[in-house]
Amino acid sequence: MQLNTYQKTALATVGATIFLIFVGGLVRAAGAGLGCPDWPRCFGLWIPPTSLEGLPSGFDASQFNVFKTWTEYINRLIGVLVGLLIIATSLLSLRYRNSRPEVTIASFVALVLVLFQGWLGGMVVRSGLSTGIITIHMVTAMIILITLIYASYRAMSDHFNIEVDPGTRKKLLWISGILLLVTLVQIGIGTQVREAIDVISRSGMYPDRANWLDKAGLVDEIHRSSSWLVMIASGYLLWVVRRSTESILLGKVSTLILAFVLMQVFIGVVLAYASMPPAFQVLHLGFSSFLICSQFIFLMMVKDS
Repeated sequence: MQLNTYQKTALATVGATIFLIFVGGLVRAAGAGLGCPDWPRCFGLWIPPTSLEGLPSGFDASQFNVFKTWTEYINRLIGVLVGLLIIATSLLSLRYRNSRPEVTIASFVALVLVLFQGWLGGMVVRSGLSTGIITIHMVTAMIILITLIYASYRAMSDHFNIEVDPGTRKKLLWISGILLLVTLVQIGIGTQVREAIDVISRSGMYPDRANWLDKAGLVDEIHRSSSWLVMIASGYLLWVVRRSTESILLGKVSTLILAFVLMQVFIGVVLAYASMPPAFQVLHLGFSSFLICSQFIFLMMVKDS
């Protein structure tokens, strides 16, 4: 598959955005969200200190933790890189302004969203990690990712040749559309679980991490139960694809969707019964982005078939 400069840049931007979501999960799992207590600088510096001796006057030394500071600082640097890549993607998308205007429009929507995301990052710090703003920050990252995937796919749609009969196409559109909607709701519920856990962990009343999910209450029960809907719908999607189409590509993507769902269920089980290990918190957030990507790509492939 021969790709032009826009397509290569757009795919690199999608990859960098997914990586940033993983890093954002690491920041949250490590409790490093306030590793830099100010914005856009870090402890008043463009490059933060590596020891207490380098801490500028006027800052509380108890706020400084070199690991958390540099974890958050690297997160910000990667965010800047993603922003620059989205700027490049937007400018390069102008080649499609007449032939495929939706590519240009989506690319510039992603640019506006990433500027909003940068401002929102500052609000997260100024609010002292308000749970509601953190959730909006994460949801915005997912919207940016979907927007970039849409622009990339529309620019590359000529490379895909999928033929599905009208009846099967309609059925797959319904199944994949409902699956994507249910998954988005599931992720939304997951953010509520995370918010509840943040409140519980900061309260200091439950030092044992094994108790955190139990104390999250009904929202966690709903999150666990609704995962069955996602798993069943994903399995049904794969069954319909294998039974009703001869498309190898649709078969591979639907298999990938089910694999990501099963991986998420496994990670969720580990989080529930192994005292919420931080590494698995990162994986749970990161793989949710892979899951959304695969479902959205499948939906667009079927729509264009």
